[in-house]
Amino acid sequence: MTTTASRTSSRKPAKTRRPSVTPEERKAQAEALHESIATQVEQLRDSDRWTQFLAFAAAFHAYSLNNVLLILSQRPDAERVAGFRKWQALGRQVRKGEKSLRIFGYSTKKVTEQDENGEDVEKRYPRFPILSVFDIAQTDPVDPDAADPSTLAAPLTGTDDHGVIATLTAHLEADGWSVEHTEPGQGRNGFTEPEGRRVVIGSHLSPEHGAKTLIHELAHIVLGHTDDLTEYAEHRGLMETEAESVAYVVAGLVGFDTAAYSIGYVAGWSDADTELIRSTAARVLTAAHQVAGILNPDPEDDDDPEQ
Repeated sequence: MTTTASRTSSRKPAKTRRPSVTPEERKAQAEALHESIATQVEQLRDSDRWTQFLAFAAAFHAYSLNNVLLILSQRPDAERVAGFRKWQALGRQVRKGEKSLRIFGYSTKKVTEQDENGEDVEKRYPRFPILSVFDIAQTDPVDPDAADPSTLAAPLTGTDDHGVIATLTAHLEADGWSVEHTEPGQGRNGFTEPEGRRVVIGSHLSPEHGAKTLIHELAHIVLGHTDDLTEYAEHRGLMETEAESVAYVVAGLVGFDTAAYSIGYVAGWSDADTELIRSTAARVLTAAHQVAGILNPDPEDDDDPEQ
C-alpha cells in the first residue's frame, strides 16, 4: 500500500474532559451503553428498513472460505460482492474504470465416455473457472433518488472530534504505530495495517466520524483482531460487531452519540443477533475501558495537575 506522511504534532494533546464520576459509575454507564446496542438493534430488526435490507442481502451468494480470503486479500474492506450483471439486476451500476476482484467459480463439465464394457456412460468433471466480481463500494445506484436498501448506517456529521483524534494518535504513535489522515480508497472509512503498523483514517470524514473510526481501528488492535487474516475472515461478523460496539461505548463515555452509524453497522455485521451482541459484553467492555482510560485517565495517573 502507498504510504503517506502521518499527521504529527509536537504539542502534547489535551486530554478529553469528562464529568467527575466514580469508577463504579463509569462501569455502570459502559454496561448500560453496551446493552442499549442490543435494544436498538431489536428495534431496527422490527422495522421495514431491516426487511428491505434483508431482501437485498439475500440476493448474494455465500462464498467459500478460500474465496473470502481471496476477496479480502484484494480488497480488505469488501462487504458484498457480485458480478457486473448481477449488480445491474440489483439496481446498481459498476463504476467505469473499477478493477474487478478475481475469485474461483465452480461448474461441472459433462462428457460421455466408454466404460470397460465399451458402453457409453455420462460423467461430470468439476471445473473452477476464474470469475470477476465487484464490491458494492465499486458501484452506484442506478436511481440515486430511490431508497437504498443496501445500508443501515448513516455517516456522522459533527464538527467536533471531542478530543479523541489527538489523544489516540499520540497513544498509537508512542506504541510504534503511524496514524495517517488520507483517502483509504476502495470506499473505506479507515483501516489498520498491522504489518506496517499503520492506521489510516479517511480524510473525507467529518471530525466526529473520524474520531469514531479511530476508536474503531484502535479497538481492532486492542482486541487482537489484526493478528491473523484467516481468523478475521472466519469470524469477521463477530470482530466487526465487537470493534464498532467498543466505538459506540467509548464515544458515549466521552460524550457523543454514534447511534446513527453504529447501530446499523452492528446490526448488519451481527445479522441483528442480539444474543451474539450481548455475548461480546466482557471483551467489548474490557477494551472500551482500556480506550476510555487513554482518553480520560484518572487524575492520580496524570502528571500534569492542570490537565
